Order: sequence, then C-alpha cells, then structure tokens
Amino acid sequence: GQPVQVGFTWIKCHMIFDVKMDFTRKARYVAGGHMTDPPSSITYASVVSRDSVRIAFMIAALNDIDILACDIGNAYLNATPREKVYTTAGPEYGHELEGRRVIIVRALYGLKSSGAAWHSVLAEAIHSLGFQASLADPDVWYRAATKDDGFEYYEYLIVYVDDILLLS
Repeated sequence: GQPVQVGFTWIKCHMIFDVKMDFTRKARYVAGGHMTDPPSSITYASVVSRDSVRIAFMIAALNDIDILACDIGNAYLNATPREKVYTTAGPEYGHELEGRRVIIVRALYGLKSSGAAWHSVLAEAIHSLGFQASLADPDVWYRAATKDDGFEYYEYLIVYVDDILLLS
C-alpha cells in the first residue's frame, strides 16, 4: 500500500510454463524488460569465446585432465537487479496481495540488466575460490593445482552465463 519510490519504473510481468525435452516441467516468473531503457553500462555481460573452449579441450587432452560440466539452475535469482523496477501483483501472488505494487528485488529473466548482475555475482564467487580471470578471455578462470602424483598444472573454469566447464 506504500507509494513507490522515485526512480522506479513500472513493468509488466508474467508466468511462463514450459515442458522440457525430458518431460519435466518448469515455471518462470518473467519481467517485461522491454519496458525499460537502462544504460548499456549496466547491461553488458561477456561470455566465453568458442576459441577459448577449444583451447581448453586441447589442454585437457594433452595433460590428461578431467572435464566436468554444470548448469546453475535459476541463476539470475541469486543476483539483485541493477534496474529499479516494480510491478502490480497478479493472481499468482494470492488474493491477499493481488493488485498491490511489488518491488522487484531479484534479477528476473527478462530484465536487460539481469545477465550482467548474475555475471558480477558469479565472478565474485569464483574469485573467492582462488581463481583469477585470464587476460585473454575474462570468462576463462584459472588457478594453480597439483595432482596426487606431484604433477603441477592449472585448473580452469570456463563460464558461459550459467553454464560452467571445469578442467581439473
């Protein structure tokens, strides 16, 4: 019931329901990011280059290093949005909240700045694990490691939005 603060933009949000290839179901609450016009300085997020991935596969093959892959589910929800946006609660919020103004406090899919916000959160987490970004490709992270037999090598994390390859 409170008035929305100055600087916030109203956007439309909606639910998307999906059936995946393995017949599992997924629902997402998606923001209408097309209704905002944030500066490009808060929306840019890089992704790893194809050449970096190919070089990493070659390094792994030449040094007998295992490759693991993972996908971080609902990744954007771990970041706070860089845009100031709000919406009006629909029936999916329940009868008590329907029609009220809701300030968006998580980087929802659909917001133009969500990718950059997630990229920043992930980079901070990777850095805290002792990895550093390579100068050639900022989405290739590395740190020194040693195998059980004493062989010294570098472990690599390769990031593409919320998909990660680990060479270790």
